[in-house]
Amino acid sequence: MLTFAAALFFLIITPGIGVLTTAGIGAGFGVGPGVRFLIGLFIGTNLAAALVVTGVAAVVLAHPVIGPTLLYASLVYLLYLAFRIGWAGARVAFIERRSAPGIPGGIGLQLINPKSYAVNTTLFTGFHFMPDEPLLEIVVKFLIINVIWVPVHLSWLWAGVSLKRLDLSPRTQSIINKAMALSMIAVVVLAALPARG
Repeated sequence: MLTFAAALFFLIITPGIGVLTTAGIGAGFGVGPGVRFLIGLFIGTNLAAALVVTGVAAVVLAHPVIGPTLLYASLVYLLYLAFRIGWAGARVAFIERRSAPGIPGGIGLQLINPKSYAVNTTLFTGFHFMPDEPLLEIVVKFLIINVIWVPVHLSWLWAGVSLKRLDLSPRTQSIINKAMALSMIAVVVLAALPARG
């Protein structure tokens, strides 16, 4: 169980779409929108895990038409989010500053996040610590995942909000947000490459 918790911690804390988006929304829009997005992300994380556990994700993603369609749709949506975060903190921007994606945005992000499915598949198909009680093991894994997931993502939100509270110059804020957006894009590309191969 400790091995599972340690693996989970390192899989979650490494920069992925979820944590980078959380920090970006915190930096670009503040604590309230960040918390709302995080609630959606939490719901989406558990939905994605449920899809992995039930085998629905494997069936859908293996389909020769549906799988690639969902992959490319997720890439478009994630690029859109990266663009919004990249320009959220600039006072002179190419688009008018809009509200952050709320709870539905967080849910949607995790349901199309390639890393979410990869991490959940690793966690639920490996690290067996209750071989005689597989259903109880799944319940315990969900509990452990959520106990670790919440503080890790709150920490990333706090980091993003802290950047906003520093009252940096518009140019510096814009550079930070664009760097977060570029990091998101890099993670999306890296996650998508194995899915295509």
